[in-house]
Amino acid sequence: MADLAAQLCDRVLPGVPIRQWVLTFPWKIRFLLAFDPELQKHVRRIFITTILRWMEKRAERRGLAPAKGGAAILVQRFGSALNLNLHFHALVLDGVYSIENPSAQPEFHEASALRDSDVLALTRILHDRIIRALRRRGHLADEGDVPPDEPDDLLLAMISAASVHGRVALGSKAGTPIARVRVDPGKRPTFVPGELCADWEGFSLHAKVRIEHDQRDKLERLCRYVARPPLAIERLSLLPDGRVAHELRRPWRDGTTHMLFDPLTFIERLAALVPRPRRPLLTYHGVLAPAASWRDSIVPVPDSDDSSERCSHSPDEPPAKRWRTWAELMKRAFEVDVLVCPHCHGARKLISLITDPPVIRRILSHLKLPLEFPFVTPARAPPEPSLPF
Repeated sequence: MADLAAQLCDRVLPGVPIRQWVLTFPWKIRFLLAFDPELQKHVRRIFITTILRWMEKRAERRGLAPAKGGAAILVQRFGSALNLNLHFHALVLDGVYSIENPSAQPEFHEASALRDSDVLALTRILHDRIIRALRRRGHLADEGDVPPDEPDDLLLAMISAASVHGRVALGSKAGTPIARVRVDPGKRPTFVPGELCADWEGFSLHAKVRIEHDQRDKLERLCRYVARPPLAIERLSLLPDGRVAHELRRPWRDGTTHMLFDPLTFIERLAALVPRPRRPLLTYHGVLAPAASWRDSIVPVPDSDDSSERCSHSPDEPPAKRWRTWAELMKRAFEVDVLVCPHCHGARKLISLITDPPVIRRILSHLKLPLEFPFVTPARAPPEPSLPF
């Protein structure tokens, strides 16, 4: 399967303006949503239904009826410090589709300009609706409530809660804050509040990022950012004392540049970020939903790699290919062109495929490379931590 970001651009998101909506929650709600997949699903539905219905009502006031929007939502469970920070990234079509008569195809109508007051109003609406939904389910009745107390769930709840609050869960340092590396106050960056961003009672909604219809490369970069893994190997380093240092992508407001983890705490953080099995983190809504009646008329045609190239072909030219080579997939997914020489930057070509063992040994010996497979240490069960209860 090709890269997820490429699939979103090629097979799902149409050539219309796309706006990213990011919703984050207070600490306790992050923990509840990360621990309860059904509650997470319910809150996600409230989030996207509120955004889409608000856009559809604006379009209906302009005389566009019926008006339907669409979105793809990806749930991120991590923050920049490898902490458990569940939040939603929604790639929403910045406009709506409508049909003037039953025989016509859906036509896209771009949304009017978004204002700061609109984002603030939506943040307050989302806050009220989500809080009411949590209270109806009994999650906010008691400040000390926790998920069901089966042994496995309780251990996971401890690790998750500590990850949310930036503390150690197990071992001799349980309950202490994670160690940090800070820069001098004079070298700290200046943070300026952004546009189209609102905060209300711990809820934060950000909607500044907007991609135009002809910026497909920019859209793919945004999809890669939304679908990125929780950590980058190049930002991890092992200190002489055995601790793991994780470099932040950007320094925090207090000057923090690195988080320092003991080995056990580092494993705790990774365990808390693992989602529950068989619970999708990517969902489609509105006209992009799998069963939407207008979906086949809206999503990109999968027969070619690029709609602009498809339109430029003459009728006599063969149709575009339906697949990509392994080198093209690696270049698109990892931005590494394996068919270009890193020294002369010329194109690499396959000269021959060597399968004769004696010839392989002679070549490896000439290059002073090992002739035997490296020894693989057998797997072992991890040590079980002692629970403080």
